[in-house]
Amino acid sequence: MNGSVIACRKSTDPYNIQNWKCSNMTVLLSISIGMIAALMMSRLAKKVQLPAVTAYLVAGILVGPCCLGLLGIDGLGFPTEESIKNLSIISDVALGFIAFSIGNEFRLSQLKKTGKQATVIGIIQAVAATLIVDAALIALHFIMPDKIGLPAAITLGAIASATAPAATLMVVRQYKAKGELTDLLLPIVALDDAVGLVLFAISYGIARAIQSGTVDIISIILNPLIEIVVSLALGSAMGFIMDWAEKFFHSRSKRLSMSIAFVMLTVALSMLHFEIGPVHIGFSSLLVCMMLGTIFCNVCDYSEELMERVDGWTTPVFVIFFMLSGAELDLTSFADIGIVLIGVLFLAARAVGKIGGAYMSAKWTKCPPNVCKYLGITLLPQAGVALGMSLQVAPLGADGVLIRNIVLFSVMILELVGPLLAKIALTKAGDIIPEGRTSARGIVPSKHKGELPKQK
Repeated sequence: MNGSVIACRKSTDPYNIQNWKCSNMTVLLSISIGMIAALMMSRLAKKVQLPAVTAYLVAGILVGPCCLGLLGIDGLGFPTEESIKNLSIISDVALGFIAFSIGNEFRLSQLKKTGKQATVIGIIQAVAATLIVDAALIALHFIMPDKIGLPAAITLGAIASATAPAATLMVVRQYKAKGELTDLLLPIVALDDAVGLVLFAISYGIARAIQSGTVDIISIILNPLIEIVVSLALGSAMGFIMDWAEKFFHSRSKRLSMSIAFVMLTVALSMLHFEIGPVHIGFSSLLVCMMLGTIFCNVCDYSEELMERVDGWTTPVFVIFFMLSGAELDLTSFADIGIVLIGVLFLAARAVGKIGGAYMSAKWTKCPPNVCKYLGITLLPQAGVALGMSLQVAPLGADGVLIRNIVLFSVMILELVGPLLAKIALTKAGDIIPEGRTSARGIVPSKHKGELPKQK
C-alpha cells in the first residue's frame, strides 16, 4: 500500500484477511488522528472564545483532502472524498441521536407554553427565507441568464429554508444555554426539517416541470406529504415500542444500552424506501428519530434520566461527526468567482429571510423582546439537511451541479461562522451566562490530599 504510515505486506491469502486488517487500520488511524486534532483545536478555540463545533469543523478541514490529505498517506488524514463517504454510517448515527435529543424538547408540559409560538415561527421563517432567496436569485437569472438557470434559482430558495440542528444543539449543550430563547429555538429547529422537506419537494417539482415542460403532481405534492406522514408514524411506533422494552430492564447500564440500540435501529429502519407505481415511499431519518424522542420522553417516567445518559455517551460520536463534516467541505469552491458571487447573494438573502421572518413572527406571537431580536441569528447554521437536498437534484444536469456547488459554499461558510453567531445571540439574550474557568480534573491524588488543583 503506497504511502502508508505503517507498511502492509502483500498477502497471498485468498481471503485477503491481511489486506482487510490493513484497511481497518488506516480507517482507525484516520478517525483517531482526526479526533485528536479536533479536541486539540477545541483548546485553541476556547482561548479565543469560539464554540467547540467550529474547532471540530476546522480540524476536519485540516485533516481532509484539501490539506493533510494532499500528502496521500493512508491513515494520516483523509486523502480522498471516497475515504470520507465510507464513514457515512457514523454521520447517519450521529444525526439520529441529534434528532432524538431534539425530540426531548417536545415535552407536552413545555409545548403548552411554547408550542403555538414555535409552530408559527418555524413555518414563517422557513417560508420567508425561501421567498426572499427565490426573489434574489430569479432576479439574478434575468440579469445574468448564463450564470444561473431558473430551475436552479427556484430550488436553491427551498434549500435556504433548512437549518442545521446539529450545530445549534451542540452550542446549546456546550454553554448549557437555558432561557426563553433556548426553549423556543430547539422546537423551531426540529420543525424546520418538516417544513423544509415540503418546500423543497414543491420547488424541486416546479424546477423539473420548467426544465421538462411537464407537471408532475405526484412528485410535487403527494410524495413529500407521504414522507412526512410515514416518518412521523414510524417514529411514533418505535417510541411506544421503546417504552415497552425499557420496562424489562432495571439497571442503568442496560437501560442506556437499550436506548442506544433503539436509536440505531430507528436510523436503520428509516433508510427503507419503496416504490408503488409512480409513488415513492421513503422516510426522513431526522423526522423519524425526532418523533422517537418525542413519544418516548412523554410516555416514559424515566426518560429524562435516560436521555441525559445517552447525551453523555454520544459526545465522542458528535466530535467525529463534525470532524468528518469539516473534512467534506471543498475549499476549491472559492476558485470559481461565479460560484462565490452567487453564493454571497444566496447567503445574504437567506440571512434576511431567516432573521426578518423570525423577528416578524416572534413579534406577532408576542415573544419577549430578546427572543424577537436574537432568534433569527441562531437559525443561520446550515449543513446536513441542505447537503442531502442538494444530492437529490442531479437530474437537473448543469443546474444540479450549480446547486450542489452553491450549497457546499454556503455550508462551508455557515458551519464555520454559524455556531459563533448562535453563541453570541444566546449570550446577548441572556441564555448563556459566562462562567469562570472550570476543569473536569478532580482533586490531586491522595498523596496531596487536602490540596486543591492549581488552575492552568
